[in-house]
Amino acid sequence: MNCRNRAFANALLGFAIVLLAGSSAPAQVSPAEIANPKLKAAEQEYLPQLRSLQHAIGETQFPLPFILTRYVGLDPGRQASLDTRGIEFVYFQNRVLLKTSGFYTAAFNSEQLTKNERASRTFQEVIVPILRLIAHEIPPDVKCDGIAFEIAYHARAPRRDSDFEGREILAVVLDRADAFAFLSEPGNEQRQAILNRSGIYLDAQPMGLALGQKDALNLEALGDLGSREDGSTTSRPSAAALVTRVPIANSRLAPTALSSPAHAAPAGIEATRIISPSVTDAEPKAAASPADAERLQAQFQPQLDALLKEDGAKFHLVDYAPPSFAFDHKQLVLEMTLRNSLAFEKGTSSIYKRAAQSFDLFLAPQLKALVTKLPEDLQVNVLDFSVLNRLGSEKDGSEAVEFIFPLRTIRSFIEDEITGQDLINQSVVLVNGVRIRLDLELVE
Repeated sequence: MNCRNRAFANALLGFAIVLLAGSSAPAQVSPAEIANPKLKAAEQEYLPQLRSLQHAIGETQFPLPFILTRYVGLDPGRQASLDTRGIEFVYFQNRVLLKTSGFYTAAFNSEQLTKNERASRTFQEVIVPILRLIAHEIPPDVKCDGIAFEIAYHARAPRRDSDFEGREILAVVLDRADAFAFLSEPGNEQRQAILNRSGIYLDAQPMGLALGQKDALNLEALGDLGSREDGSTTSRPSAAALVTRVPIANSRLAPTALSSPAHAAPAGIEATRIISPSVTDAEPKAAASPADAERLQAQFQPQLDALLKEDGAKFHLVDYAPPSFAFDHKQLVLEMTLRNSLAFEKGTSSIYKRAAQSFDLFLAPQLKALVTKLPEDLQVNVLDFSVLNRLGSEKDGSEAVEFIFPLRTIRSFIEDEITGQDLINQSVVLVNGVRIRLDLELVE
């Protein structure tokens, strides 16, 4: 290892030690935070075991420090905002999963290790030890359908004068029986067979993880189904499903589901996000259609007209784009357009700072009053606020910042259960139609 790489490794290790030392005693997701009744019941029933598992993971010596974190896409360097409650029941593809997520402080050299080798190392060094702890702390008949993992780590490409670094995220979904049987299998061949019929994704892309091999397995050769010894089969989760960050079927949520690292690796590092229960509605509903949006528009038109007439000026709603229901990417959305009362100079601010201030100083302060004015039974999953910004007297003197909030999450925000950053993390922010990652503190 040369001096530059040794310094890099020492800095990364030092950061992890400081972060772990500064963390408070482990906490666990409270059942009261969870809306889904099945997840709430599971969280309540197994709360002592989950706390014991979290403590056991915290006491385990991994090859490099491993940090539990609920939101893998967050920068772990922001210690104040790190939510270390990285073990929870989640609702995913009509299945209840017990999910463990966290950040492994490895920085793999992408010129020396292939993607499969990096993922395989992470699986062996992090997921296998946690599986062993799960088998010890969690009963094998736990009331869930599968065991899932989301593990983030770094990959770097050494350059002549610097190390170019980005983040990769390995997502693994194992059937419950497979998860508890994995460690009892006598050899790699049997363990590999379990992986072949499981859902494995790297940076939102399905992969055939090959343990200890240089290259991944060919997905076409594996086929869509993996067979068990008893002759039964289990389907691998679809790529579209695993890249959903929150439970709204909007393709705009998929590309940067878990994280959008500030510095992407050469291959382009994006991530997958298994659904968190804090942003999941109670149960899956029947598929919506454009006719449903038209029905809701007719049903609530008088109330929306009254809102625009009586409170439009107060909330800065624009009259040429009144609140309306829409069918967007297979789901029902209530859209509202507001004109920002703040003015910006494009030359002296960035899109990130304008977006942050548009939320902190304009939209957030009036969300509670605005949302309470909406019909109680909206029958939608999402509220979509488009904030129109003025950019001084320049030719391109306007921009649209779009905040797409899950309805349940925005209600948690206005009830002071989560912070504004939590709301942003579980939502989508677009500037002129292009998605951005928004960190409110860093851009102020």
